[in-house]
Amino acid sequence: MTSQSVIDSLTANYAAAIIHNETTRDGMQCLTVSRDELAEMMLDLRDNHGFGFLTDLCGIHFDEPKPEQLGVIYHLHNLQANVRIRLKVLFPKSDPTVASMVEIWKSANWQERETFDFYGIQFVGHPNLTRILNIDDMDFHPLLKEYPLEEQTRNDKLDYMFGR
Repeated sequence: MTSQSVIDSLTANYAAAIIHNETTRDGMQCLTVSRDELAEMMLDLRDNHGFGFLTDLCGIHFDEPKPEQLGVIYHLHNLQANVRIRLKVLFPKSDPTVASMVEIWKSANWQERETFDFYGIQFVGHPNLTRILNIDDMDFHPLLKEYPLEEQTRNDKLDYMFGR
């Protein structure tokens, strides 16, 4: 088994759900997929391709104005064949929901709570989607790029100096 054979199988079974396919600079296969069939693809990867380990799950927020500003990235690992792949799902900031993967991988529980805590992404079906690292009465999500980088009373450091 190779990562390319897994990608070929997913492309054959879920052609309509795959938005983009690329090989990253480090050689990892990366698929951008629609969130509608994400859970079904994840079950297929676990049950039919041996991806029993969810290495990482993290949120992303693009600051530039585009239709899909938020997303979740999943890193999966087949330990027996030593094959890794990355799946990415993007969605608009106005609808920050994606299916929970806790029923597929129990390790997703903590990672989804962390992503919710920092990005505000709602994981539908999560058993206990509450803040895990920040205080409960915090009224914002700190990794969303919704606030200026520097104190507004300063004039020696402007946002454009930091690429914003």
